[in-house]
Amino acid sequence: MIEILNDREIERARVSGRLVGGILEALRQRCRVGTNLLDIDRWAQQMILDAGAQSCYVDYAPSFGRGPFGHYICTAVNDAVLHGRPRDYRLADGDLLTLDLAVLQDGIAADAAVSFLIGTATDPEDLRMIATTEEALAAAVAAAQPGARIGDISHAIGTVLSGAGYPVNLEFGGHGIGTTMHQAPHVANSGRPGRGYRLRPGLMLALEPWVMADTDQLVTDTDGWTLRSATGARAAHSEHTVLITEHGPEILTH
Repeated sequence: MIEILNDREIERARVSGRLVGGILEALRQRCRVGTNLLDIDRWAQQMILDAGAQSCYVDYAPSFGRGPFGHYICTAVNDAVLHGRPRDYRLADGDLLTLDLAVLQDGIAADAAVSFLIGTATDPEDLRMIATTEEALAAAVAAAQPGARIGDISHAIGTVLSGAGYPVNLEFGGHGIGTTMHQAPHVANSGRPGRGYRLRPGLMLALEPWVMADTDQLVTDTDGWTLRSATGARAAHSEHTVLITEHGPEILTH
């Protein structure tokens, strides 16, 4: 299903987007050496509940996961890149952490992710990888113009990621979003321009470039959810929810 939001739904989407962006920034500021991933999950839970919103993750049970996710935020560390299930782990100096959050408020969902380093470590390759996903996300947003096609977005992402030397996985990528978290169309992180669904005002997309340093192959952790690089290489992930408007793309999850 591909949803086109009406004016009232768009206003609600803006509220949801601000909430997700605000929670992620607040959590980023609180994460430091010694922070437990389960504490991050509890903080996210409290902020979601305080806002009168609902988690998109707690009861989420797709075919690629093992049972309901059971937590309020994804916390992926180092070689984990997607669907990181919070666990009893304290962050160490130099850890590469990705926080991925999706929330439903007043019937409309928003989804975003951010990767950053913990502590004082400034590994150049980690910083380059994070910056590349952010650059690819900016290129994706710029390509999300009314009348363009999904392939234009995928091509913009893939050009940046591949140009920086990273292998690109096509199994997981961006997606439509609206009254539910995951909808059509799928937005692969590489593709051919001029192909796919034509973008229309009112369409909302979660765009999410992600890479692993030296592979495009994933393995599933024993928790049944967390996806890790097959080589143990570190990974980064950047995501925003973007609204297509008559005047161009609008990022909702700042």
